Amino acid sequence: MVNGSSGKRANLPATGRSSAEMLPFVYDELRKLARFRMSQEPHGHTLQATALVHEVFLRLRSCGGSDNWDSRGHFLAAAAEAMRRILVERARRKQTLKRGGGWQRGSLDHLCEASDVSPAELLALDESLTRLAEEHPEKVELVKLRFFTGLTIQESAEALGVSVSTANNYWAFARSWLHLEMSESAAD
Repeated sequence: MVNGSSGKRANLPATGRSSAEMLPFVYDELRKLARFRMSQEPHGHTLQATALVHEVFLRLRSCGGSDNWDSRGHFLAAAAEAMRRILVERARRKQTLKRGGGWQRGSLDHLCEASDVSPAELLALDESLTRLAEEHPEKVELVKLRFFTGLTIQESAEALGVSVSTANNYWAFARSWLHLEMSESAAD
């Protein structure tokens, strides 16, 4: 759970709930996660945290996917994926040649610690995550929770239903793999 989030977690509805039923129980937490993610966007971005949460909710409702959530972790994982897709789509729009295109790749270490992640870096990360998902989808889920929603290792482990040591191992592997992948792609 994110520090300072509401105490509604204990009152989370039973499994098999719809997005509309889940949202009141995780809305404050999603806003905090979105606010964290928006704080990492380049200066001058126009998307607000509340708008991002609302867009995530609309995507979860309308994407044709499951609207029957097994757990809080299942819902948060889907929200992290939706947040990732929204931010990547925005980055792609900003990177079109009409808007100045042309980008360079950076390392994951830089991305995870930077307060200003460029659209180009976000696109490079997204491409690398897609390749990593082919072999290690569980590690990609952890990266999405850590990078796109700002969860800690412990919070991510809880959301994924794995131990903290397993989450640490996933994180170390994913960071190394992504660093190598992005370095090789940048050299090309």
